[in-house]
Amino acid sequence: MQTMRAVLLTGHGGLDQLEYRQDVPVPVPRADEVLIEVHACGVNNTDINTRTGWYNGSWGGGLTFPRIQGADPIGRIAAIGASVDPARVGQRVLVDAWLRFVDGDLEKAGYLGSERDGGYAEYVTVPSSNAHPIQTDLTDVELASLPCSHATAEHMLHRPNVSSGQWVLVTGASGGVGSALIQLAKRRKANVVAVTSEPKIEEVRRLGADVVLDRAVVDLDQAVLGATGGIDVFADVVGGDLFPGLFGTIRRGGHYTTAGAIGGAVVSLDLRTLYLRDITMHGATVLPSEVFANLVAYIERGEITPIVAGTFPLEEIKKAQEAFMTKEHVGNLVIEVLP
Repeated sequence: MQTMRAVLLTGHGGLDQLEYRQDVPVPVPRADEVLIEVHACGVNNTDINTRTGWYNGSWGGGLTFPRIQGADPIGRIAAIGASVDPARVGQRVLVDAWLRFVDGDLEKAGYLGSERDGGYAEYVTVPSSNAHPIQTDLTDVELASLPCSHATAEHMLHRPNVSSGQWVLVTGASGGVGSALIQLAKRRKANVVAVTSEPKIEEVRRLGADVVLDRAVVDLDQAVLGATGGIDVFADVVGGDLFPGLFGTIRRGGHYTTAGAIGGAVVSLDLRTLYLRDITMHGATVLPSEVFANLVAYIERGEITPIVAGTFPLEEIKKAQEAFMTKEHVGNLVIEVLP
């Protein structure tokens, strides 16, 4: 096959910048790369932020148009580059979307669907080391819901080394990363207090959170303190107006960890709270490769339950992103690529 179906992002802007095509050339793997036949691909905030230009130059510098988005492809290796073991052909693989350099320079890191074409297509090439073989009974759709959200969440918990008995505060608890944070924090035997909207409280509780609070409640910070006595780790993907009060619930020697700001990127912080309580702050973006390898192991051992909120065919990518932006779902949305 020389051409394939794919969705091209033609520039920064609205949904009109997404163009479904059936004549896109199939990529050819380089010497150290594999060609993956894509079965499904998850939808993530990164897709939306890249399309709209939300990162504003603060991440990456290799985005050119047209670009095929999609950081979460799941499929099978269809072809290999010259230096890749031929035994890899046919392997079912989950893709680590981070493109790292051997010298460890984070400034050079790139991301699938941003610095190179991603999985909103029938085929995608990635470095062989980024294609992780996986053995599981989970469906392709279930697997596609996991990599970005759960790798991000695991990285957020890895940086402050969340451990048994600690209290972890999770905002945006119904979203892909938020629901992953709950599961992965409970896997570490931590206690979780989750913040979400009132209609989603029971669904979030079923994910395993010990305490679930309505984000609209008056004096939310006092409700958190009343339930926990103080937070060891504040795992935040929201920011916005809730940040100042919730940051104040972190106990002395505690941690703040973040990988998103869906409620607003510019926040107010009293530096006295930060330094007088000896709080450590962590930004969690380019995750170490071992974090993704650990995630694959958790999946294979059945320690993670996928939460699929809905699926869309590739040609309905605009509807998928539109549904994602409403934030009315719990879990993850997935694009089914195979017809």
